[in-house]
Amino acid sequence: AQVRAIETADFALLSVEQIAALTTAHAAALTTQQIVALTPAQIAAIETADLRLLDANQIKAIQTADLEAMTAAQVASLTTTQIVALTTGQVQALTSEQVAALTTAQVAALTTAQVAALTTAQATALTTSQLAAFSTEQTEAIETADLAALTSAQVVALGAANAGALTTAQVVALTTAQVAALTTAQVAALS
Repeated sequence: AQVRAIETADFALLSVEQIAALTTAHAAALTTQQIVALTPAQIAAIETADLRLLDANQIKAIQTADLEAMTAAQVASLTTTQIVALTTGQVQALTSEQVAALTTAQVAALTTAQVAALTTAQATALTTSQLAAFSTEQTEAIETADLAALTSAQVVALGAANAGALTTAQVVALTTAQVAALTTAQVAALS
C-alpha cells in the first residue's frame, strides 16, 4: 500500500536500482499510472519474477517504448494471460529478438488480432517451433505479406492442418520456393 502512495511524478524519478529493488509484492501493487510513468530503463530493471505478477491492466499500461526496452528474457517470462493482455500496438512494438524468445505456449496463446498485427520482421523472426504451435485460426490471421516473407522451412513448420486453413489469398501469396517445399501432407490438405 505504501508503494501505491508514491506520487506518479515521484515514482518516475526512482533510479533503476530502486526499481530493481522492488519486491514482488511491490510490483503487484503498482498502479497503472505508476507503470505508465516508468521509463524504458526502469522497465528493463524490473525482475522477471516481478513482471509475472502484473495483472492484465498493468500489462496494458506498459508504454510501447518501454516494452521495446524489455529484455528477451523479460518477455519470455510473461505468462500466457499477460501475453493475451497485450494490445496490438504493444505486440507491434516487440522487437524481432523478443518475438523469437517467446515460448511456444506464449505463441499458442496469441489472439488472431495479435497475429494479424505482427509486422513482417516479427513474422520472419518466429522459429519453426513457434510456427508449429500456431492454431488454424492463428494461421488464417497471418497477413499475406508476412506469409510470403517466411522461409520455406517456416512454411513447412506450419504443418498440414494449418496448410489446409490457409485462405485463397494466402495460398496465392506463397512464393515458388515455399510451394515447392510444401510436404505432400500439406499439399493434400489444401482445399
